[in-house]
Amino acid sequence: MAQVNTKVSEEKKISSSEIRAKHKEFLFPSVANYYKESLAIDHGDGMYVYDPEGNKYLDFFGGILTISVGHCNPKVTSKIAEQVGKLQHTSTLYPNEKIVALAEKLAEITPGKLKKTYFTSSGTEADETAVFLAQHYTGNQEIIALRHSYSGRSLLAMSMTGHAPWRHGGTHVPGIKHAVSPYCYRCPLGLSYPSCEIKCAQDIEELIMTTTTGNIAGLIAEPIQGVGGFITPPKEYFQVAVPIIKKYGGVFIADEVQTGFGRTGKRMFGIEHWEVEPDIMTAAKGIANGTPLGVTIARTDIADSFTGLTISTFGGNPVSMAAALATIEVMEEENLAENSNIVGQHLREGLEDLQKKYPSIGDVRGMGLMQACEFVKENKVPDAALVVKLFEEMKKEGVLIGKGGLYGNVVRISPPLTVTKSEVDDFIKTMDKALARC
Repeated sequence: MAQVNTKVSEEKKISSSEIRAKHKEFLFPSVANYYKESLAIDHGDGMYVYDPEGNKYLDFFGGILTISVGHCNPKVTSKIAEQVGKLQHTSTLYPNEKIVALAEKLAEITPGKLKKTYFTSSGTEADETAVFLAQHYTGNQEIIALRHSYSGRSLLAMSMTGHAPWRHGGTHVPGIKHAVSPYCYRCPLGLSYPSCEIKCAQDIEELIMTTTTGNIAGLIAEPIQGVGGFITPPKEYFQVAVPIIKKYGGVFIADEVQTGFGRTGKRMFGIEHWEVEPDIMTAAKGIANGTPLGVTIARTDIADSFTGLTISTFGGNPVSMAAALATIEVMEEENLAENSNIVGQHLREGLEDLQKKYPSIGDVRGMGLMQACEFVKENKVPDAALVVKLFEEMKKEGVLIGKGGLYGNVVRISPPLTVTKSEVDDFIKTMDKALARC
């Protein structure tokens, strides 16, 4: 009997140029890519990603704040592989060990009285679920969102988003009212903190009284606005805003899609910094280190108010559940929320040093490993062109960053929570070198 050769020949790798060509040919043109010549990524390891040609890049954007414990973290990927070999899919029609384990874990680590969870596949779905639940529970329909916010890509999510570039289509869902953002650097009220007395939050009451029926379903807000450019509110903002929402019959939805799971440092969730309790909370991105998963968790009375027929085909997928459980385990074992705080402060100090050197950095803001630089010309005029140049220069140096802000002039910096001070030092040196050439 002939011996079977079990050695698998290595497949011929597709090149970066071939990937770019096929992307242009077969994907929607709206699937935007970074850089003048987009970067094709072949594999990742810890803090780094590699293109098909083997070029190495230090990832300081972390898949839009999604790679929380490092690319291909061995503890997480081993749990994923183990689960794939055991049970890959069931749908929510059949409970499994992992879905109840993760739901129980979330009830343990989330703030306040949050206890019962509904699982989906994305942050968009999580926000949709939260809004529906708020409307059903209160019996009211109108939702307060914030300007400069981002909620996702569905019709409702785009309606709640406070960014014209992300609001596609002519007609949006009615009943969404946008409050003033706590954007201190560009205060739309022309005030300065702290003498402003948090008028941006106080204005929510007049917004409700003049543009709604006076009975609202709730407020949905990010503890730090992500796509908006890591807009970080004054510490008193939510303490003023949330009681107003409750006064008019609404509940508070904390959108932790970007801020959740140690990203903001010290604590597991961003809203914990602001010392208010959410009635409903959404999460995605960093919870499962890149595995698709959306979470909507609510107080028991709110969750139990809806008993209608519903299903989430991919919600509670056992592979995603296993990934999330493993990711949270790594976060807790390695105390990554505290690492985010310590290394995030080191990053902040480095960025502030660059701000002193480069007047084009108008503002440095954020918390933990969620830091941003807003680039401007004279008189705070947004300088999106400089950000484009900086992106290209950083790419040449093998470092990846993100961008955001209404005007496209904010650089977003969000490395995995496993980042070290040494890697931050390398990043700051590279950014300094790149800015010198811009």
